[in-house]
Amino acid sequence: MEAPAIPRKHSPGTRRGALWTVTAALVALPLLPVAPLGASPAHADTDAAGERPADLREDIDTLLRHSSLEGAVSGVVVSDPDTGEVLYSRDGGERLLPASNMKLFTAAAALEVLGTDHTFSTEVVAERGPGHRRSVEDLYLVGGGDPTLSEGDLDELAAEVAGSGVRVVRGDVHADDTWFDSERLVDDWWPEDEPYAYSAQISALTVAHGERHDTGVTEVSVSPGSAGEPPEVDLGAAEGYAELDNQARTGAPGSGNTLVVDRVLGTNTITVSGAIPADGAPVAVLRTVHEPAGLAGHLFEQALERHGVEVVGGVEFGGAPSDRSGARVLADHESPGLGEILVPFMKFSNNGHAEMLVKSIGRETADEGSWDAGLAGVEKALTGLGVDTSDLVLNDGSGLSRGNLVTADTVVDLLTRSRDASWYGTWRESLPVAGKDDPFVGGTLRYRMGGTAAEGAVSAKTGTMTGVSALSGYVSGPGEDELVFSIVNNGHSGPAPRGVQDAIAVRLAEYVGHASLAGVRPQSARAEGGGELECSWELTC
Repeated sequence: MEAPAIPRKHSPGTRRGALWTVTAALVALPLLPVAPLGASPAHADTDAAGERPADLREDIDTLLRHSSLEGAVSGVVVSDPDTGEVLYSRDGGERLLPASNMKLFTAAAALEVLGTDHTFSTEVVAERGPGHRRSVEDLYLVGGGDPTLSEGDLDELAAEVAGSGVRVVRGDVHADDTWFDSERLVDDWWPEDEPYAYSAQISALTVAHGERHDTGVTEVSVSPGSAGEPPEVDLGAAEGYAELDNQARTGAPGSGNTLVVDRVLGTNTITVSGAIPADGAPVAVLRTVHEPAGLAGHLFEQALERHGVEVVGGVEFGGAPSDRSGARVLADHESPGLGEILVPFMKFSNNGHAEMLVKSIGRETADEGSWDAGLAGVEKALTGLGVDTSDLVLNDGSGLSRGNLVTADTVVDLLTRSRDASWYGTWRESLPVAGKDDPFVGGTLRYRMGGTAAEGAVSAKTGTMTGVSALSGYVSGPGEDELVFSIVNNGHSGPAPRGVQDAIAVRLAEYVGHASLAGVRPQSARAEGGGELECSWELTC
C-alpha cells in the first residue's frame, strides 16, 4: 500500500568508541562529529561495570548540540528506576508538547481503570412487540466502544440474528453510538487533517480496518484506466455509503503520479483528482468517513441481507430503548481483552484507540463517555499511581492536540511508577521495540536502531508532529540493570530529530552493557516518510 498524500501539517568495541561508530552509521545524523573507525575513544579504558555517569552526561550533551536541534527546546531525563538516581537531566521540568508520548499516560490510565481483561461489547437489540416471531419492527446495532470491531464481526452478528429465526426487519436498522457523546473531534484538531486516518472521528460504534485496527476509515483504491480516461476507483467498505467525485485522469505511460484522494469536510464525498500513469501500480490509501456509526450500520445491513434477513427500511441513527425490559438481545460480540488491544494501539500509535479509551474511562468512572469525564478519570488514575500530575495538561488522549503539555520529569515519573503496577508486563510488551522487523513487535521503531546496541534493548513510545518529536521508555541491560528515559524535542525546524534520539538511546544501551551486534549493518531511518508525522500514520513502518 502506498503512503497517503501528506496534508499541510501543524505549524505544530569500547564504550565511547561504540557511540561514535553507531552515530556514524545513522544516516539521520550526517553532521555529528564522528571519530574515525578504529580510533581510540576518550574513555577507552573504562569498562562497562565501572563507566562513570559523568562520561554519559558528556556524550548526551554532545549529541544534543547537533544542528538538527538548533533553536529547539529539549527536555531530556535519564534515571535509574531501582535507585532513583538521575543520571542525566536537561530542562526536565520544562512543559513541552508530547505528541504521541501522550499515549503513555492514556494506556497506563486505561489499564489502571479498566484492567487488562476488560472487553468491549457490541449488541444487536430488537424491541419486543406484536407480530410474527420471524419478523421484528426495528433492529438496533449498539456500540460499546470496541476499537477492534471488524466487518467480519458484523457479519457474525448478522448470522446470529438470522440464526435466531428473524427473516424480516419491518422498520430500520438503527446505528446506536450513544455509549459515547456526540463530540467527534477534539476542539483544536486541525480540520485539514480530518480526511486522514490519524484524525478519524471518534464514535462508540465504528468499524476497524485491517490488522492494525484503524477506526473510522475506508480503503480507497485507484487503478489506472486507458490513457486519457478516468481511473477506476473502489471506495472499499464505504462503497454505497460514501459518494465518489472522480476528477482524476489516467496519464500516458511513464508519466508522473499526481493523485490526490481527499474527503469534503462534513460530507461522505470522496474526491479523487490529479493523474495516475497508465502503466502505474494501483494506489491504495486510507481515508476517514463522516459519522463512522453510519458506516457500521450500512455494513451490518448488507450482512443481514447476505444472511437472508430482509430490511424493509434503511439505516438510521438512534439509541436503543433505555428500558430493556421490552427488548431482547439477538446477537452480541465481545472484543479481545484490553491487554491484547494495547498492542496495535501502542505499536502503531493509533489515535482513534487512544480517544476511545479516554471516553471509555469516562464511562467507567463517571458514567459519561466524554473527553471531559475521561480526561478527569485519566488524571485521577495517574495520581493514584503516585505520578505527580501538577505539570501535566491533558486535552486529548492521543497527543494530536497541541493543548497537551508534559515534562520529561513527569514522563520518567510515570515510566518508573508503572513498574510496580500489576499490569506492567502488559504495558511493557505494548511498546515498540528498537530494530525488530516484525511490525507487531517493532512497531514505529522497527526501522530504527537495528544492528546497534539498542536493538531489542530499547522499548519506547515514539511521537512526531511538525516541530514536535519524542522518544520515551526503557533500556534493559544484559542482566537486571534498567534505565528509564524521556526525550521530548520541541521547536526544531525540518524533519524530526530521530537520529539524535536514536543515538542517545544507543548510548544508554551501551551504558548498561550492550554492544553493537557483530556482522549486522545498522539500520537508518530509511522508511520514516516525510519525518513530520508518526511513520505508522504515513504507512511507512
